Amino acid sequence: MNKIEHIGIAVKDMDSAIKIYEQLLNTKCYKIENVESEGVKTAFFKIGDSKIELLEATNPESPIAKFIEKRGVGMHHIAFDVTDIESEIDRLIAEDFQLIQKTPKNGADNKKIAFLHPKSTAGLLVELCQERTD
Repeated sequence: MNKIEHIGIAVKDMDSAIKIYEQLLNTKCYKIENVESEGVKTAFFKIGDSKIELLEATNPESPIAKFIEKRGVGMHHIAFDVTDIESEIDRLIAEDFQLIQKTPKNGADNKKIAFLHPKSTAGLLVELCQERTD
């Protein structure tokens, strides 16, 4: 793993959360994107070499809606940048980590992504990210 790519934060109201984080971080949101396949709207802030990603559910059945219902708003996941996501998935499976996706899928911010189940990462949802080249 190369670095922390971003920290994902689940929010109920994207517009008010963007205002809060723009003030807090003293920087503007650089990208808002809907990921229809996940039922989520995302907003990104660049902080040094890392990012903050705000996540708002776009439908009541989305993973973010279910997360907020169960745990409330707040930190949702930490994402790590990897050079070769397929190899990293294979390595983690060999190390007995439980993956939610064993095959990468397209995510926000031009990334291929895969998630590790919190049961195998001491309770925290972990995302692997690799820049898409297609």
